[in-house]
Amino acid sequence: MKHFIDTIKSTYGKYKVIVWIICSLLLLIFPALIPSNYVMGVVCRILFYATLAGSLNVINGYSGQMCIGHAGFFCIGAYIEAILATQYHINFWVLLLVGGIITAIIGGLIALPTLRMQGIYLSIITLGFSEVVRLIALNWTSVTGGAMGVKGIKSPTLLGFTLSSPKQYYYIFLVIGIVFIFVTNRIINSRTGSAWISIREDELAARSLGIEIKKYKILNFMYGAFWAGVMGAAYAPYTRYIDSTYFSLDEGFNILSMVIIGGQGTLIGPILGAAVVNSLTELLRSFSEWRMVAYAVLIIAMMWLRPQGLVGASDSVLAGDKMKKKKIKVLAKEEK
Repeated sequence: MKHFIDTIKSTYGKYKVIVWIICSLLLLIFPALIPSNYVMGVVCRILFYATLAGSLNVINGYSGQMCIGHAGFFCIGAYIEAILATQYHINFWVLLLVGGIITAIIGGLIALPTLRMQGIYLSIITLGFSEVVRLIALNWTSVTGGAMGVKGIKSPTLLGFTLSSPKQYYYIFLVIGIVFIFVTNRIINSRTGSAWISIREDELAARSLGIEIKKYKILNFMYGAFWAGVMGAAYAPYTRYIDSTYFSLDEGFNILSMVIIGGQGTLIGPILGAAVVNSLTELLRSFSEWRMVAYAVLIIAMMWLRPQGLVGASDSVLAGDKMKKKKIKVLAKEEK
């Protein structure tokens, strides 16, 4: 397995430009090649979850914080878009940013009192936060519609055209995903990204180098929450209806499973994880709740055989090997 993955990485490195050109062309013409709305719906779900899982990966994979309540941030973004669009008729494209910004602020507020917490303690706090958000959505009837949810969410328009079909939404999710990967890649390769990775690898060593741990942890949480809010805002008009059942604890674990299976601390990992999990969902749909057992078995197998995920580095700290100090050394040189 290790040799196979290393061979793929080596081949990709040699033909990177050609691979990107071919992939870009295929992505652009993909809807024209697939006549089935059902298949396009599955592809849309993969693209959607790829970015949503990627936003969680920023928190769990790059800074080493443990968030399993990402469904709460997703819920906030979705309800912000749904309520403002139906009651105040605010433009969808504006609400993407509004949903992301408000969710990021809430993410910062959640991060503030949890800065000293790590591991299971932080995960429990985020889990509790997610459930509190869901219960507020369920019981604040005058604003959220309570158990009845928010109905009649308008589809977005662009240049006078209404975007409502899966083939049209494919491009919305695709563009959001490309922007997310581009921006995240730039940040990960910046000083901020180096600080996040340094904190993940060895918080004490990072602190000794003068890295402001609190500042970068809050920024990390806010950035991940921002994209979860954006995806929530994009999801609401896609389904045309939302209620609190969309954002249960199962949804949070579903997102987390994509990150774990694909590979934490990698940009491509959540994309692959989203593809695997959503494909399994469709293949095992006839088995109803037994598909959750399949997810559990798959995650256990991954943690046993390849804990760093399908595309995680073989020398990753998640793989159990000796921690790498490369990013910390780079940061130390910058400090000098």
